[in-house]
Amino acid sequence: MTRILPIDRPREKLLERGASTLGVNELLAVLLGTGTRATSALELANELLDRAGGLQGLSHLSPAALSKLRGLKDARVARILAALELGKRAVSPADTGKLRFRLPEDAAKFLLPRFGSRPVEEFGVLVLDTRNRLKRVEVVSRGTLNGSLVHPREVYREAAIQQAAAIIAFHNHPSGDPTPSPEDRALTQRLRQAGKILGIDLLDHVILAGNRYWSFKEHNEL
Repeated sequence: MTRILPIDRPREKLLERGASTLGVNELLAVLLGTGTRATSALELANELLDRAGGLQGLSHLSPAALSKLRGLKDARVARILAALELGKRAVSPADTGKLRFRLPEDAAKFLLPRFGSRPVEEFGVLVLDTRNRLKRVEVVSRGTLNGSLVHPREVYREAAIQQAAAIIAFHNHPSGDPTPSPEDRALTQRLRQAGKILGIDLLDHVILAGNRYWSFKEHNEL
């Protein structure tokens, strides 16, 4: 185990100099608290980041996948997941009642921190009132996106209950590429037609991938 001077130990460094002075590996080491018999917390953090492919890769891992990494048990996995979720919420508005979505980037700014880095595909809707203000966020399905998992009936159910005027559909691509697939385009048209029948407008369908997004409205496909 490498010896680290007290001034360079992540926890002491954080308290003395502030969190912004620490690298990602040092912040992760603080979360881990201790290392193993053979490695320090900092060495373990370096190993975990290397195996996961950096912070972005770490944020994409499911609890089960994290548990398989050496040195991570339930308590440490829980701390890492909690820290990642806190980071997402810190950059996402807390008071959803006053949010208003006028442009595609408004929806993307709200959705990316929450869903952009999810390890599995999730499909959901932003339920909006007559002034495009957010009433509710509803996740409709989790798993591979296909016609059997996402049906217009499920998408519009919560919107109808909430007496919504419009919705914005969204889902994430864990691959990191937000480009829509043929299935994404076909589903969007089905949702558009269903919305016309129900009298609930589909304002947009936003695809999220990491820190990038693709908007059907922005590309004039809605």
